[in-house]
Amino acid sequence: MIEFKNVTVQFTREDKIFTAVDAANLEIKKGEFFGIVGSSGAGKSTLVRTVNLLQRPSSGSVIVDGKDITKLEVAELCALRLKIGMIFQHFNLVKNASVFDNVAFALKASNTPKSEIAPRVDKLLELVGLSDKAKLYPNSLSGGQKQRVAIARALANNPEILLCDEATSALDPDNTKEVIQTLKNIKQKYPITVLFITHQMEVAKSLFDRVAVMSNGKVVEVGSSYDVFAHPQSDAAKNLINKSFEGVVPPEVLEHEKNLYLITFKEENAYEPVISDISRRFTNTDLSIIAGNIEYIQKKPLGRLLISLRGNDANEIDSALSVLKEKAYVHKYTFAKGVENV
Repeated sequence: MIEFKNVTVQFTREDKIFTAVDAANLEIKKGEFFGIVGSSGAGKSTLVRTVNLLQRPSSGSVIVDGKDITKLEVAELCALRLKIGMIFQHFNLVKNASVFDNVAFALKASNTPKSEIAPRVDKLLELVGLSDKAKLYPNSLSGGQKQRVAIARALANNPEILLCDEATSALDPDNTKEVIQTLKNIKQKYPITVLFITHQMEVAKSLFDRVAVMSNGKVVEVGSSYDVFAHPQSDAAKNLINKSFEGVVPPEVLEHEKNLYLITFKEENAYEPVISDISRRFTNTDLSIIAGNIEYIQKKPLGRLLISLRGNDANEIDSALSVLKEKAYVHKYTFAKGVENV
């Protein structure tokens, strides 16, 4: 459905060339909910904007539905853009137009017959749960409601692709959940391909079938959401996951504790009493749980613990780690470097 082939995007600033996207190769399947994650400045937004040529690549090809869109004529590109909806971090609603008129605007712009506009808008507002807000104006809506209006507008012309550029980044947690649920409902009812970029890991865990990780303009890792979060391979993915502990555990604990390990339990092992077993078997090793949780990604359990191992018997600590490795992924954790292989 969407394929990036060796896509590079460069900008010139003060006679210096800046590479925002560096030889990206990526394929998104038809009907997939695909996410691109990475820290600020990783190149996510620049890459996604090449899908409808809001940003033209400096080199490489962007294939949409079998066509290299970089080679399309103007009329062909306009027709393609009707099949691609897009929502942004900021909602870009017309402030002096009602919710109904904001959604209708997209239909009028595409020359939809007048008799079809009102029924279509009503259906879209019902889809995003805003039927009772049709006559209201944007200033009277919450952030989540504004974004749902933007989603309805983006879907007005029955697009085959929906691009979401940091669509939840400006929202509080409750409004973020609202938008996530709306997108889930849409995916259940329509065979639309969604390409969603974010730096919010909770959003990624909740929504994506597969995920790509970007760092410094490069695509550094691609996999199912579950596999990427359970066993990240790239430094960029590991760093994103590290931040979840940095926000929960006081920095002084992470900075001064020298024997921290991140333990990740996959699927059925998430429920096993592995930690209590270690404590019983290795009596000269003190095991403390610093932080942890069990969460569900793609309806599968993923348990993650940050533990401390202390003791005078280095061999016993190594033995305890060996047992843990039989049941889980084990990484050394330091405040300075984050997770490292043991």
